[in-house]
This record gives sequence, C-alpha cells and structure tokens, in this order.
Amino acid sequence: MAEITASMVKELRERTDAPMMECKRALTESGGDLLKAEEILRVKLGSKASKAASRITAEGVVAIHRSSDDKLGAIVEINCETDFVGKNQEFLSLARDCAVLVAGHDPVDVAALSALPMGDGSVESTRTALVGKIGENMSIRRFARIEAKGRLASYVHGGAKIGVLVDYIGGDDQLGKDLAMHIAAAKPRALDPTGVAAELIESERRIAIEKAREGGKPEAMIDKIAEGSVQKFLNEVTLLGQVFVKDESHKQTIAQLLKAKEASVVSFTLFVVGEGIAKRANDFAAEVAAQAAAAAQK
Repeated sequence: MAEITASMVKELRERTDAPMMECKRALTESGGDLLKAEEILRVKLGSKASKAASRITAEGVVAIHRSSDDKLGAIVEINCETDFVGKNQEFLSLARDCAVLVAGHDPVDVAALSALPMGDGSVESTRTALVGKIGENMSIRRFARIEAKGRLASYVHGGAKIGVLVDYIGGDDQLGKDLAMHIAAAKPRALDPTGVAAELIESERRIAIEKAREGGKPEAMIDKIAEGSVQKFLNEVTLLGQVFVKDESHKQTIAQLLKAKEASVVSFTLFVVGEGIAKRANDFAAEVAAQAAAAAQK
C-alpha cells in the first residue's frame, strides 16, 4: 500500500473541503489513489466534498475584445499576486492590449503572444517592465480566440474575475447578453452531454450506485437510480440542460429558451480567474497539530 503522506492529505482536503481525518481514512481505503479517495468522500459526505472546487483564491483579471461586427473575439486571463495589483490601471491595460493582440494576430500559444510587438518592445518586455515597476510577479495564463459562426456576445463580472464569450445564432442582442450572463453565473462545463468527459460521467454513476447501495435500495433498482443521478448531473453541468437563471418559474432550461427564440449556441468560452490553481492560505501544519491534539484529548 502506498504511504499516505501529509501532502496527499492536504491536497485531498483542498479539493474536497472534507475534515482532515476523513481525508486520511479515504486515502487509506483507496490505497493512496487521490481520485478514488475523492469519490469515497463524495459518497460519504455528498455535496460537502465539492465545495472547495468553487473557491478561487488566485488573483488577476479576465479581459475580452470583440470586433465591431461581433464576428471575432478574444479572451485572456492574466494573473498577479494580489488583488490590489489586479486593480492597477497599467495591469488592466496590459490585459486589454493582450486581448486585442490575440484577436488580431492569432498566436498559437502564450510564448507566441509574449513575442508580439507592444509599445516600444514586445508583450514580454512590457510585462517584465511592469513587474519591475510594481514589484509583483504577473503572468499570462491562457487565452482563446473565437471566429463566430453566428455572432458573439460577452460578459465580464466581479471586477473582471469572470469572463464569457458566447457564439450564438438567431435571437437578438438581449438573448446574447442573457446567455453570457447565465454562463458566468451557472458556470457550465460543456454545451451538451457530448462535451462532458466520459470519466466524469462514469464517476457520477459509480458514486450514485454506491450511495444507493449504502441507502439500502433494492439491487434491481440501482441501475435506474444511477441513470437518473447521471442525467441530473448532466443537466447541472451542461449549458443546454441548465435552468435559465433569469427564469422566475425556475423551470425553463436554456434549451427551451433557445427554442422559443429560434436560436442556438455554437460554443462558449468561460474563464474564471485562478480556476484550477487555487490554493488555500491556511497554516496546514498548525491545523494538523490542533486536530491531533483534540483527538488525543478524546
């Protein structure tokens, strides 16, 4: 069996927000397999084990550029160390200028973007000079360039912490704005079920089966229960399956909204600052010591 280290427990705790001892038990049960341990915790703790996934702590901004005819757009995420720098006008200008360059030059990656001309030098020399001036590191994390099959709508929210570009056909400007705002609020992972990774679907199915068995459900019903859980999951994580956030009845899905407007969504891009790289600033060693002391007293 693999050794269960403090760093493994720490990583699982950050991913699930589960208690430290529960994380250690899950890792032991899974033989050190982090993904399997996460599944075990979700079976035991339900939604509590996924709270940390929505907690973003990395700083920076998302910048968006759209052409005047709404046919071409670019979205860029640039990170920095503190929220204070994230509000600096020169930092914001760098992000906006990078979005314009992405739209106009279609660089293949961050290195190619960094080599493009900017000011009296390049994007990289501009970034480096700003780092020296402000005294805080910053980096271009990612970008996307979209040539619309229909037309583009965009939305930036939360002090430029969330940015959305959506390519849609039909409808009107208000529909485009509503779609972009919905995506920012509901954060779908894909347009429809075909865009959801097979391993995620299978993970949901395994979790549902395990929960049903632990709940004492008849074996003959377990597959049907699991399939219902998978469908619920897909509705929650796909744009077309989600309930429209502005619908007061809480019943109309995005698919139904689009049908009513005789419209469709080709694709969307959603950037959330720090997504996937968030790290908690807690003193983990102190937390471990405190929980160990509490356990010893019991």
